[in-house]
Amino acid sequence: MQDSQDYIDKKAKLAKTLTIYGRNAVNEALIEPTIIPSKLHLSTSNKDAKVIDDMLSICKKRGVEIAYHDKLTLSRISKNAKQDQGVALDIQMDNFINEDEFIANNINYKILAIDGVSNPQNLGMIIRSAAAGNIDAIVIPSKGTSSINPLVIKASVGAIFKIPIIQTNNLEKTLKNFQSNRAKIYTLSLDAKKSYKEIDENNKAIFVLGNETNGVSKEIQSLSDESIIIPMNRGVESLNVAVTASLLAFM
Repeated sequence: MQDSQDYIDKKAKLAKTLTIYGRNAVNEALIEPTIIPSKLHLSTSNKDAKVIDDMLSICKKRGVEIAYHDKLTLSRISKNAKQDQGVALDIQMDNFINEDEFIANNINYKILAIDGVSNPQNLGMIIRSAAAGNIDAIVIPSKGTSSINPLVIKASVGAIFKIPIIQTNNLEKTLKNFQSNRAKIYTLSLDAKKSYKEIDENNKAIFVLGNETNGVSKEIQSLSDESIIIPMNRGVESLNVAVTASLLAFM
């Protein structure tokens, strides 16, 4: 019985753990006071280096656990053997939430879903606007979108820890899950007839933000219940995706 509970607790903790990698990224994360690191992972193949010594010193001061692994094990932890540089860091993200848990515990909501936003600064600013505005959660895919890294955290100015984040391995599947629970999916399009200010009041709304260049993918666009547009003057055709997020967040 205790073993079963320990397994459940461990699984829950892992679901709220973000692992970043790379020497500069990890060192910056350890220095940043708004980030809560839980474990530093180092490869035993690492050669002596000042940046490694600096990490160890910071971990000692902050009481962060340090673990050593062979190169193969470290690459499994980082999930990026080519770029981890023998270093990975677990960060505690108490605001990571499962989509089914969110659906079960929220009757009405307004969500931003990210579909292919590649610039980490844009993603960080989107998160900051969402946290400051009237957004209840953000859906972030694990593939095809900028990963949550120190650049994203820095651009969010710590707001990334203040709003529920739903991570998904399949954005299309997640959006269908929300739709099956009567959520309405909105996508932005230059060809749309209806202004974002004219949409019908909906108790469960998800606004999808697409790639900076190509917009929302065809797969996600096909799920859209309604396309909307942000009217612009003086021949301006488009806005930065982070600016668009701000307008949606403060509707």
